[in-house]
Amino acid sequence: MGGRGMAGPFLLEIRRGTQSAMLLVREASLRSLPADISLAPARLELRSAGACGALELPPGVSLAPGSCRGLRHLPGECLHLRLRLRAAPGGAELVYNLRESLKPQKNCIFYCQSCGDVIVEERKFLRVLPLPSENWSALVEEWCCHPNPFAKSTLHPQRDDCFLGDTFFLLNSGNESHVPEPPICFSETSHHASQNGSTLKSKENTRVFCKRCKTMLGETISSDTIKYYVTEVIVQPSEGSFKTIPRSQFVQSMVAQCLMELSSAKSTFRFTIKGDDGKIYILIWLLNSDTLLVESSGSSSSHNVFTLFGDIFMPNSGPVGTWNAVKVLYQPCIKSRNKDLADAWENDFGVHPLKFPSETCLELLLILGLSTTSLPPSLQCMNSFQVAFLKM
Repeated sequence: MGGRGMAGPFLLEIRRGTQSAMLLVREASLRSLPADISLAPARLELRSAGACGALELPPGVSLAPGSCRGLRHLPGECLHLRLRLRAAPGGAELVYNLRESLKPQKNCIFYCQSCGDVIVEERKFLRVLPLPSENWSALVEEWCCHPNPFAKSTLHPQRDDCFLGDTFFLLNSGNESHVPEPPICFSETSHHASQNGSTLKSKENTRVFCKRCKTMLGETISSDTIKYYVTEVIVQPSEGSFKTIPRSQFVQSMVAQCLMELSSAKSTFRFTIKGDDGKIYILIWLLNSDTLLVESSGSSSSHNVFTLFGDIFMPNSGPVGTWNAVKVLYQPCIKSRNKDLADAWENDFGVHPLKFPSETCLELLLILGLSTTSLPPSLQCMNSFQVAFLKM
C-alpha cells in the first residue's frame, strides 16, 4: 500500500466464483466531502481536501474500473463500492494444511498447538485413511435389508495407520511412552450421586491432556486408540523445527477448512458446533467458500478498523494482507440463547454436527464475534444472523 498522506485502512471482499468484489474504505480516509475517487486495475486513489492517498492492490488482483456500481457513503461508517474483476486471482497460501502434513511414507511429529510440546515422536504411517461420517452405522441400518453386518465392527487404526475424521484423527498409541496419560480430573458434577454425574466424571477421565500446558488434546477411545482434535494438535515434518502459529489464527483456519471440505463433499451448509460436553455452542451457516480477502491496516492509529482480528493476523510481508476465507452466518447458543433454533437444527438431517473441545468452541465464538465487530455496522447482520469471516 502506498500513499501520500491519506492512505487508510480498506477491505476488499472478492468472490472468485462470480469475479466480483466489494470495496470498503474507512471514512477517515476521505477527510471531507466532496471527494474524488479514481480507479485503476491495481490502484485506488482518493482525493479530498487537497490531500491524495493511494491504495495499491496486491499482485494478481486486477479490477475492471468501468464496472463500478452501488457507490454509497454511510455517515460515520465507510464508503461502499461494488465492482467486477478483470480476472479472478489465485488463492492465497493456507495457514496450515493437515492433509498435506499427514501423508503415507512421510516422517512427521505431533505437537501441542498451544505450547509446542511434543505429543507423539517421529512417526511414519503406511496408511492415512478417511473415516466415514459419525452416523455411518445408522445409515447402514437404513439401507440394508438384512441385519447390519458391521454392527460389532470398530474402526480402530493399527500401529502404522492414521484415520482422519471430520474434526479429529485416530492414532494407535501402541507402546508410545510419551503419549500423555489422562490425569485425574475433578468435575464440578462429580460429587453428585446421580448416574448422570457419574457418567460425566467417567467421560472426563478419558480425556487426554498436554503434560506441559494442560490443554485438552483429545480422548482415549480404547486401550490402544487415541482421538486427537485437529484444532489442538499440529503435525509438522520431522526434518524441520516447530513453527509457531498464533492460536486464534490456527483455530479459525482449521474450522474454515472443515466447513469448506464438508460443504463440497456432502452439499451441507448448516453446522452445529458442539463441545465435548455434548452442548451446542454455535450454529453456523456457510454463505461463501470462494472468498478472497484483501485488507490493509492503514496507519498505526487505526488498526482496529476493518482489520479482522488485529495485528496478529496481518502478514509479516507488509501492511496489505491477502487471505482465503469463508463467509458465515452464525448464532451463539451459550446460556440457552437461541435454544429453539438449536433444537430444530439438531433434529434436522440437513445439518451436520462438528465436535470440538468445549474450550475451543468458546474460542471460536470469540473469534467470530471479533470478526463481526470489525465489519461496518450495516454489514454485521443478515436475516437475524450475525456475519463473520474465517480466514484460512
